[in-house]
Amino acid sequence: MISYHQLKTKPALFKSFTGIRLSAFAELLPAFRQAYQNDLDRRDEQRRVPRQRQRGGGSKGALPRLENKLMFILCYFRLYPVQVLQGYLFGMGQAQANEWIHRLTPILNQALGYEKQLPARQSRDIEQVLAACPGLEFIIDGAERPIRRPKDPDRQQQNYSGKKKRHTVKNNVITDKRTRKVKVLSRTVEGKKHDKKLADEQGLDFPPSSKLWKDTGFQGYEPANAHTFQPKKKPKGGELTPQEKAQNMAISSERIGVEHSIGGVKVFRIVHQVFRNIKQDFDDLVMETACGLHNLRVDHPMTV
Repeated sequence: MISYHQLKTKPALFKSFTGIRLSAFAELLPAFRQAYQNDLDRRDEQRRVPRQRQRGGGSKGALPRLENKLMFILCYFRLYPVQVLQGYLFGMGQAQANEWIHRLTPILNQALGYEKQLPARQSRDIEQVLAACPGLEFIIDGAERPIRRPKDPDRQQQNYSGKKKRHTVKNNVITDKRTRKVKVLSRTVEGKKHDKKLADEQGLDFPPSSKLWKDTGFQGYEPANAHTFQPKKKPKGGELTPQEKAQNMAISSERIGVEHSIGGVKVFRIVHQVFRNIKQDFDDLVMETACGLHNLRVDHPMTV
């Protein structure tokens, strides 16, 4: 059985299991404790019969300590094992592992929110978050994730991505070019939707004098207040000039930062492998949480 006590003396192994360093874990733990306490309070309020004994009474479960609960859900995000294996690693059955996964995921998300690591999702929050970035330099890109083939024929058609040749869901992400943190995350949509169309639906307002790097998937996307940079497409039946090729290379070298950020998010295999969970909106919650974990990792690049 894996436990925090076993791995806290092995920093490299701890990072392999959880995706974050010990210093990041220590920073997140108090917020996770607060979020977990809030969840307990909410559950008590929903009880039909008032609690008859103090919390913590009775037999001890497989995850008695809060550190193990946090490590449990981080390990699931990082490795994304099947639930039978996840339960075996932490000394419980599949059904109990499933229950803890769905209980702890929103708690982890809330804890990252307390730490101000989650990307903005609502219009009013997006404007404030983007305006707070010192350089006002941003990069936008689409991030697709594979899912299981839907059984419903209509969903099959909607989720089939001609680009990835598989069934997917996608989000647009906007990163701060300087810090490479994910600052904005769109809603999760079917993989068939075009990146530009999703960006148009968001209706983002960028701060004045913003600079925005994008790829050719956002051809024609010119938001107000933002000066955009995009590689030039090769004309049909023609060739780019050497100067245009050099300019494209320069833009691509600047825009590569968003690929590194998306790669940092997909360190957590739950948003990299084929997503198996079919609970409604859980794929959106998972992506938002993975972005928050990436932002937390960015704050702890060297120390353990």
